[in-house]
Amino acid sequence: MFGIVRPCTHRLSEGLRAEWMAHLCGLCLALRGDHGQFARIATNYDGLIISVLTEAQTERPTGRRRTAGPCPLRGMRTAPVAKGEGARLAAAVSLVLASAKMRDHAADGDGLLARRPVAAAARRVAARWDRAGARTGAELGFDTALLLDAVDRQTGIEALAGPGTPLLTVTEPTETATAAAFAHTAVLAGRPGNAAPLAEAGRLFGRLAHLLDAVEDREADAASGAWNPLAATGTSIGEARRLCDDALHGIRLALRDADFADDRLAHVLLAHELGRSVDRAFGGSCTHRAPGPFGPPPPGFDPEAPEAPEGGGPGGDEGHEKRPGRGFLAGCAVATGLCCTCQVCCSSEFEGPWSRRKREGCCNDCDCSDCDCGGCDCSGCDCDGCDCCCPCDGC
Repeated sequence: MFGIVRPCTHRLSEGLRAEWMAHLCGLCLALRGDHGQFARIATNYDGLIISVLTEAQTERPTGRRRTAGPCPLRGMRTAPVAKGEGARLAAAVSLVLASAKMRDHAADGDGLLARRPVAAAARRVAARWDRAGARTGAELGFDTALLLDAVDRQTGIEALAGPGTPLLTVTEPTETATAAAFAHTAVLAGRPGNAAPLAEAGRLFGRLAHLLDAVEDREADAASGAWNPLAATGTSIGEARRLCDDALHGIRLALRDADFADDRLAHVLLAHELGRSVDRAFGGSCTHRAPGPFGPPPPGFDPEAPEAPEGGGPGGDEGHEKRPGRGFLAGCAVATGLCCTCQVCCSSEFEGPWSRRKREGCCNDCDCSDCDCGGCDCSGCDCDGCDCCCPCDGC
């Protein structure tokens, strides 16, 4: 799973968290329904914002949700998921942009894609995704050629960029692509007056996505010799932060000019969580994040002995019966199954492969810097004192 807007579950109320998951699962199932099972790997946190914006502008009709069947990513539970044109547009955009990312990695020879047969296979998949995304886009009245043109121009711009090139020249293709996608949500929702402000919000969102990706990758790119827009243009971290802060302010102003039916989730994601994404990229950390759900057995690991209890209860779960741990090989087999079904990432709770203790999926970890959940009053965030948006339920 990738994307810059990863909401902290400590800050989302139960209702907003359910809405967010409905859009995430809706995007995943729209990808499967329109483009096949393999296309689900294009599911990403940022793509679901297209679905969120479409629904935020639509009066609450009946039938905007459907009940999806059991899924390993939800711990084999059913759940209400978003459906309709917003989810399908999000799927088409995600697929086309994922294909562009795949081609870019193939061109750069990253990882396994450095091998010619693998790179050739990746290019074929990318071309198939381009055609599939274009078909869905056409059914929704959206021309994905705008996205493909932006991707093609990006390569040429990067080739010509050097010291002194304005950083915004490099981010322009991404800005253009996201502006078109955001604006089309207004068309789908029947609110053409929102197209201009949402295009502006999308343009600035694309700028942020490009800049934050560059900031987070700068050290790895320097070590590997890969192209990075900050290094190529000689832009300082301070200047990149200034551009990000300006983009955040512009997004909040643009959202004020749009007319929504219910913008609570859209506002939390774009006016609040996006700002925290910027803080995280420039050095923020989470004091709540626990160690990974499991790692390799430590030296001297006794497979028959459960981990030390927590909270005074047997086996770490007070009031529950102590269960013996699994052996090394059995635990490895279970760990493989958990990874392959994405339960390690997305399940709200799963059983540790060796200790059999209850664990939370990585996506349920808090990613905020201080998780001051009681003080979300929008003070200082220039979002017009939105006293209706606080997602905290006294957590």
